[in-house]
Amino acid sequence: MRWLDRAIEALAMLGVAAYAAAALVTVADILGRRLGLPIDGVVDIVQLCVMTGAWFVIPWAFVAGAHVSVDFVQTRLSETLGRLIRLLAAAMAGVLLALMLRYGHDAASLQRMLGDRSQQLGIPIGWYWAPQLLGQGAAILALVSVLVRLFRPSPAGRAR
Repeated sequence: MRWLDRAIEALAMLGVAAYAAAALVTVADILGRRLGLPIDGVVDIVQLCVMTGAWFVIPWAFVAGAHVSVDFVQTRLSETLGRLIRLLAAAMAGVLLALMLRYGHDAASLQRMLGDRSQQLGIPIGWYWAPQLLGQGAAILALVSVLVRLFRPSPAGRAR
């Protein structure tokens, strides 16, 4: 599953780049306003970048184990119980993400059918849904990678 982890890491890099783009557009708009040259549609652009950033980074958090955990509880658990809790958490997150993907796809399809667009620049709303749906699908794959690692013992005999 190493290839999957690399693909998810590359997606996260794109997410961070989207966050950087949102920040740059915001700063450019602030400076532009001082010069009388504001950026048209800055809200639409920043919303799209932030949406992309968030959903592209979430899968990496699963693979890297960078999500929030309660260390003072987890460190007191046996390895077996800790692994079981991580398995259950990953499985529940996968079910939730699958539901979000399903219903998100339905909502995106409806908005695409209705021809919805952003208010300032008229960006098709599908452009906002695309990173969310892609990120949710990638997060499900990331959880599969996590589950495989939890089931497969590491060389030292312990699950990773």
